Amino acid sequence: MASTPSERAVGQYFASTRNLDARMALHSYGTNPQNWFSWLAQRLPLDGDVLEVGAGTGKLWEYVDRRPGRLVLTDFSPAMCAQLRQVSDADVLRCDAGDLPFRDGCFDVVIANHMLYHLDDPDSALREFARVLRPGGRVAVGTNGTDHLRELEDLAASVGRPDLTIGGGRNGFTAESGPRRVADWFDDVQMERYLCDLDVPEPGPVVAYLDSLSERPLSAEQRAEVRGRFLVRKHTVLITGRRRFDHSTTLGDADTR
Repeated sequence: MASTPSERAVGQYFASTRNLDARMALHSYGTNPQNWFSWLAQRLPLDGDVLEVGAGTGKLWEYVDRRPGRLVLTDFSPAMCAQLRQVSDADVLRCDAGDLPFRDGCFDVVIANHMLYHLDDPDSALREFARVLRPGGRVAVGTNGTDHLRELEDLAASVGRPDLTIGGGRNGFTAESGPRRVADWFDDVQMERYLCDLDVPEPGPVVAYLDSLSERPLSAEQRAEVRGRFLVRKHTVLITGRRRFDHSTTLGDADTR
């Protein structure tokens, strides 16, 4: 069993987009008529050169009107990068969020949408975000609260699968801790909550979501116990900040990359 957040992320996402697809399919049952990606796109500071780290399948860019400047999408997963190459006019690179292969101060915006909690050391990634941003550049981070999708954890436990925890194997970068951790590296830190829950009328998407959390799917008996309508609370936030004008890096050969 994976013992660290990064090991779990490798098991979940390295070879396939299937688990991420199942997660996003469940969130299509949101009670907010504006989905997360559309809501996020309206709030992102998208002037100039933009880097998205851990960009997944690139779903965000279906909701963003293109603008002048360079768009770079990265992910650690070959499967995700294959999907990202379908985003028009974007440069795609497979790399580690904690060791970005870019020179200092070459982006105006860095986006990290629901990925920092998958890292063993999210502070190393935040440091890298600050390094590659130009003075005054903006960072935008999406994450979840500790009570996010709690009803699904309770459901999993009730059918005999307490191992299927939503936050299992993550590093504690949450809506509660995130603003403070971002503020260690950025100024003008603000947080806004995306107001939305889930109303799922039948069990299929819920079963698929629970199956995506483990290499061991629900048994036939456990599936039979997942029935009815599901009302699930979400707790999702956007954290933004501004790169300090006096930020300096001591990362050795960073300027040569």
